[in-house]
Amino acid sequence: MAKKITAQIKLHVPGAQANPAPPVGPALGQHGVNIMQFCKQFNDQTKGKDGLILPVVISVYEDRTFSFIIKSPPTSVLLKRAANLAKASGTAGKEVIGSVSHKQIEEIAKVKTTDLNTADLKQAAKSIEGTARSMGIRVSDEPIPAPGPDAAKEEELGESR
Repeated sequence: MAKKITAQIKLHVPGAQANPAPPVGPALGQHGVNIMQFCKQFNDQTKGKDGLILPVVISVYEDRTFSFIIKSPPTSVLLKRAANLAKASGTAGKEVIGSVSHKQIEEIAKVKTTDLNTADLKQAAKSIEGTARSMGIRVSDEPIPAPGPDAAKEEELGESR
């Protein structure tokens, strides 16, 4: 007979860096789960993904045992890493803060296909491009032009129109 699930806990934990400190410790402790056992298992399974934020779904059973599923990193984290950014734009529609190539978008789509609601790689790439746009990241194969004297002239012309 299958064990009865008493709780499902969803956390975002940095890969290979789970420790009993918040948010992991309190979330698991309130359900009576062995925190150190989870941390060791999680860190072993996520070696090589250091620093990536990984969503994990932990199922806690009646006898206080657990199992967990590690999902792929959030699209925004993968896009920021691809564009070498610390954080996304605060004014996404107006300000472009980085760019990624179509090839990078395809690589991210391949990583995310297991967790997306489509099996089609082109549709997955389209979804990721939309996320990039909402973060202020341009999707193209040419780099962003460095702001120079011409950029200031274009801004002046744009304001006078």
